[in-house]
Amino acid sequence: MEKTRITRIDLTPLYVPFHAHVRELMSQGAGGLGMAIPAEEEWLGGDFVLCALHDNDGRVGWGEAFVWLPETGASPDQIVDIIRASLSRYVLGENPFNVERIMHRMDANVARCEVAKGLLDLACYDLAGRTAGLGVCDLIGGACVREIPLCGLIPLMDTASMLGIGRMFYDDGCRSFRLKLGTGANDDVDKIKSFRETFGIGIRLRVDYNQAYTPDEAVRAIKAIEPYGIDFAEQPVRAADYIGMAAVQRQVAVPVMAHEGCFSMRDYLTLVELGAVRVLGVNSERPGGLTMALRAIAVAESRGMGVVIHNQPLGIASAMHLHLAAARYHALGHAVELFGHMMLEDDLIISPIDYSGGRAMLPDGPGWGVEPDTTAIDKYRTGKTTTITE
Repeated sequence: MEKTRITRIDLTPLYVPFHAHVRELMSQGAGGLGMAIPAEEEWLGGDFVLCALHDNDGRVGWGEAFVWLPETGASPDQIVDIIRASLSRYVLGENPFNVERIMHRMDANVARCEVAKGLLDLACYDLAGRTAGLGVCDLIGGACVREIPLCGLIPLMDTASMLGIGRMFYDDGCRSFRLKLGTGANDDVDKIKSFRETFGIGIRLRVDYNQAYTPDEAVRAIKAIEPYGIDFAEQPVRAADYIGMAAVQRQVAVPVMAHEGCFSMRDYLTLVELGAVRVLGVNSERPGGLTMALRAIAVAESRGMGVVIHNQPLGIASAMHLHLAAARYHALGHAVELFGHMMLEDDLIISPIDYSGGRAMLPDGPGWGVEPDTTAIDKYRTGKTTTITE
């Protein structure tokens, strides 16, 4: 029998708007985005690139990348172009099971571009799973759990509105909450104190500053909320200020996590070695696909650090995050954050993932266990599909 090899790559750029009520909610929040990130661009939906890898037996594996310029620094067109012009040659003709070899060749020949490399990596895993008739989770060690607890996202608004959103998540079964903060230590305390008093000691709280503070301000802000039991504080200072992050972490008891400033394994390792973080955040784009996510989690586990899986993806990458969480559940220590199904008009898969009761169910079936909705893909595409062949 002929050996399985990748013969074709299809790349499709997409834009999926947020639900109208999400756009309205965000417009009422801080900076018109519901967070303190210093971005001026409107954020009304998600830009994505879908990747379909075809093999010589007609099977197709899918990957998905979320693209937001204030974080990724690359547009969908740029991701498509670097794959077409270069990265594709290290994938075409390869066996999709050879993810380590493929990633090594891409890294050796193209600097950075983690989002593009990760997109190809994800599609390889889906294709390998479909070829073997196994879920990706089974390819990377098997499921520790099949129900994954979720964390509720609370946008930066007035305290009463934030509590109202918190109540919605709590009534659905969530017992972990990520609060967007960053409008000053006093206001931060008011919000955190209100959540703790309203929902009690049985909930877990994490905060996200979205680069709102200088290092000195961050130390004061984090120390002010320490008495209320905080799991970790995400990105308190500017993304590029690794030294500032380290200075903050040395002075506070709450673990610090990087987000906007952490996109590659080099970023992860630098932050860890500087003592700038005690929690690692991973997703399908950072540090670049499932192969790199597994490496990052191994680093965190070896150092006794927590891991947060977090993103706002469509259905394909949502399934990817759940397979990763299920296979490495023992190494996480924190509930998973997945918000794409709540924020976006469509998740572009045929059968929805079960997110009820404050948890998500691991999809069954080969690969990611979900099937793309080609009609929805055609509806939300922003350009023609780019096809690359051997």
